[in-house]
Amino acid sequence: MRIATWNVNSVRTRLDQVLSWLEKNQPDLLCLQETKVDDPLFPIQAFEAAGWKVSIHGQKSYNGVALVSREPLDDVRCGFSAELPNDAEAETLGEQKRVISALLDGVRVLNLYVPNGSSLSSEKYPYKLSWLGCLKRYLDAQAERGEPLCMVGDFNIALDSRDIHDPDRLNGSVMASDAERTALREALGDRLQDAFRMFEPDAGHWSWWDYRTGAWDRDRGWRIDHIYLCDELTGLARSCTIHKQVRGNPQPSDHAPVSVDLDWPPAEEESEDDLLF
Repeated sequence: MRIATWNVNSVRTRLDQVLSWLEKNQPDLLCLQETKVDDPLFPIQAFEAAGWKVSIHGQKSYNGVALVSREPLDDVRCGFSAELPNDAEAETLGEQKRVISALLDGVRVLNLYVPNGSSLSSEKYPYKLSWLGCLKRYLDAQAERGEPLCMVGDFNIALDSRDIHDPDRLNGSVMASDAERTALREALGDRLQDAFRMFEPDAGHWSWWDYRTGAWDRDRGWRIDHIYLCDELTGLARSCTIHKQVRGNPQPSDHAPVSVDLDWPPAEEESEDDLLF
């Protein structure tokens, strides 16, 4: 099973690039963020013509998440309120379309577009921290069903210094502040592990390069697009890849796709009786 995540920064602007990447890489599921389109205007027909199924949760000009799969997905759930129906804050935070999940062959895949926060002095920063607190409650509720979980998306957080091109300067700023990192780690708890760090412990690997600073040409990036796996899936992970070359496309998104390959469903263990024959 191959699951991928990509902040496309407008699915209509980069539709051809997304379809090309799907054709080349053939994931079972591609999770998109920042689709920036209201649901009635999402280019579903283009995906269906290429043989893909689409589940969407979007809004005009901002935010938006989508699931693009080879086979139909089960139990699609949109927004925090899908897991937290009696949580007033979850309903308020859900006004921004940033959360969608579904079952893929028995695995709950959760696709997130975490708020950026803008700056430490912005009103958007406490909103981000509240959002992450709600994410923790959401994950606790989801865990009660016992589904294996793969959580992906644009997290807008570099969890440690290895994930930033200039940690001496950027640690402590938005996307690298102690409060954001702590809030995300509390949401992850002991249940979820960073798939990329299972295979690559070193610094120097980025998934986002800011348009505004010539960051791509100088390779001055951040690793903020993550895939997290529950314990049941970590032992089945074969690889986790940042598809960096996509950032070099003409008119690219500022993010590169990230994918994980899993040996799912797991092979059934042979019983002692089977071994006797």
